[in-house]
Parts: sequence; C-alpha cells; structure tokens
Amino acid sequence: MTSIALSFARDRFTWLAYLMLAYFAYLQASLGPLMPFLGDELNLNYTQRALHLSALAVGMIVAGLTANAAALHFGRRVLFWGGGAGMALGAVLLAAAGVPALTILGTFLMGAIGTYLLIMVQATLSDHHQERRAIALTESNVAASIFATLAPILISQMENIGIGWRVALLLGAGAWGVMALVFAREPIPAASIQPRSTDSGGSRLSRSYWFYWVLVILVVSIEWCIIFWGADFLNKVAGLSQVTASGAMAIYFAAVVLGRTAGSRLARFIPVGRLLLAALVIVLLAFPVFWLAQSAVLSLIGLFLLGVGTANLFPLTLSAASGAAAAQSNKGSALVSLAAGLAILVMPQLLGSAADLIGIFNAFGLTGLLTLAAIVVSIGASRVAAKQG
Repeated sequence: MTSIALSFARDRFTWLAYLMLAYFAYLQASLGPLMPFLGDELNLNYTQRALHLSALAVGMIVAGLTANAAALHFGRRVLFWGGGAGMALGAVLLAAAGVPALTILGTFLMGAIGTYLLIMVQATLSDHHQERRAIALTESNVAASIFATLAPILISQMENIGIGWRVALLLGAGAWGVMALVFAREPIPAASIQPRSTDSGGSRLSRSYWFYWVLVILVVSIEWCIIFWGADFLNKVAGLSQVTASGAMAIYFAAVVLGRTAGSRLARFIPVGRLLLAALVIVLLAFPVFWLAQSAVLSLIGLFLLGVGTANLFPLTLSAASGAAAAQSNKGSALVSLAAGLAILVMPQLLGSAADLIGIFNAFGLTGLLTLAAIVVSIGASRVAAKQG
C-alpha cells in the first residue's frame, strides 16, 4: 500500500464537498429522466427537448469563463454557497414553470450559477488534498453517482404513484437549505497558490493540460449522450414504456456508483493514465451491446456495462487536468467546466437533431465515434504528460 493511500484523511470539509457535489449531481442527473414527461406535457420534439440541455451547457460555459475572476472578486465561499443556491433556484423554476421558455431558463440558471458550486468543489478538494487529489476527486464522484442514481428512481416512482416528477426535483432543491444550516460556518480552503488580484488569467497552462482539456470534451460528450437520451432510446428502440425506461436509467447510475467505487480504490495504486485508457476500452466494448441489442434485456446489460466504463472517465480526466494545473487550481477547474459545458452544448443537441432526421437508433452511433476519438486523445495525453514529467 502506498504512502499516499495511507495518509489520505476525510475531514469535515471533505464530507461537505462530497455532499455538495452529490446535491449538484442529483439535480443535474434529473434532466434526462424527467425529459420524456416534460416533453409530452409541453409537446416538444427531440430538438426542443435538447434545448433544455443546451441551456444548461451555455450556463456552464458562462460559469467556466467567469469563475476564476469571480472567485478573485467575491471569494470562494460566496461562489461555493451561492452556486448551490442558484442550482436550487433553477430547479424550482424548471419544476414550477409550464412553458418552454421558462423551463429552459431554469436549466440555464442551473448551469450558469450552479456550476460555480461544481468548480469550487473541484478546486477546493484539489487544493485541500494536494497529491492525494485523485483519491478525493474519485471518491467525491462516487458520492455524486449515488445521488444521481436516486434521480431516475424517484422521478419514475413519483410519476408512477401519481405525485408527479416535480416533487422529486423540489426535494433535491431543498437539500441545499439543509446543508446550509448544518455547514454554513465550515471554512472553505483557500487556493494553494494565491493568484494576483490584478491578473485573473495567470500564467500559461501546460501542453498536457490542454490535451486533457480536449479529452474532457470527449468523455463528457459520451456520458451526456447516454444520460440525456438513454431513456428515450430505451423507450423508442428497446420497447420499454416511458415510466419503465426512465426508471431503468437507474441501472446506468448504479453501475457508475460501482465503477467509481472501484476506481477510487484503484486510483491509490494504479497511474491515472492507465486507468483512464482501461475505462475507455470498457466503453468501446460495451457500446455495441447496448446499441445493437435485439432485446430489452441485452440493452439493459449493455447500459450497465456502459455505466461501469463511463464511471471514471470524467473524474480521472479531471484529476489528470488538475495535476497539470496544480498551481492554478481555480483557472484549471473553471476551464474544465468550460470544456464540459461545450460538450453538453454541442453533442447531445447534435444527437437530438440527428434523431429527428434519421431516428434515434442511427443517431446514437455518434457515441461510438466519440469513444474512438477519446482513446486516441487519451494515448496522446499520456505521452505528452510523460515527456513533460
């Protein structure tokens, strides 16, 4: 057992960061499972449904472009707690509004303000645990995955018993208030290296960071194509009912929990680059099982395997990118969120628009192409990092 594994400790702030990321993940993961119900209520086609995710992505891009300067001006504490409040506000608007313009605005607020929380969690955990950041970041994503798994279960069951999917969304929003009452006085870790207040840009990031930045775009694209369109695929292609298809997405999120739990353990002993490549190979092998299956059972098996494979794509890529930008954690984390926002903006929308033209089965082939591209970039990133190291 390595000294890094032995010395890793979870203090009160670590648990707060885990819980806040879990809260963020629950609300974000709700968008895909609730979309079939919201789409039917508002009579939305695939392209219009995808606009909700596009609004979330545009908000993430705004947050990614402004978070570093905002953290310098307002401080990490304001962005940490204010971002959580903005996530709740957007979720309430999405649940309460009955017209597309306002539901889309709700998802925009979730992205634009809520992503400040995500950026701060990533940056503070990275600074707080330093060389043990890979363990902290993968563990935090295990917690996030557990709560993300609850989203499709609660949404489908609330709808099934007649209460409605909105209750599940409002319960998630209320969690912010509980955490604010319990942890409001907890100190937020400062940046490991304080940037100059007159220079929000900082020095140039390394070449290896930018390879991992591109990889973030690819792996987030893969994950969100599955998360956002998985329920519709199971409904239209695998033949499951809307309620069953929405609830079945819990299989994916449960697999993500298992994958990230294993990944958080393996990250203590195995280099990040090697784990990342192994995860991408699992996705490459699992995708045809999900996509080409001739039965609902095989599709669900493929979905589970995809969850195991995609589980560690983002946390491992984030860990590698954070390590490459260790002296500029706010800037590095903000740019990662910018990359994630670009991915969510473009790829699920592209898949949705393609589905309107050629059907969701054919459009889903884009996910396989993204996986091949991610493998190529992952290999290149590891080689560049090794030369710089």
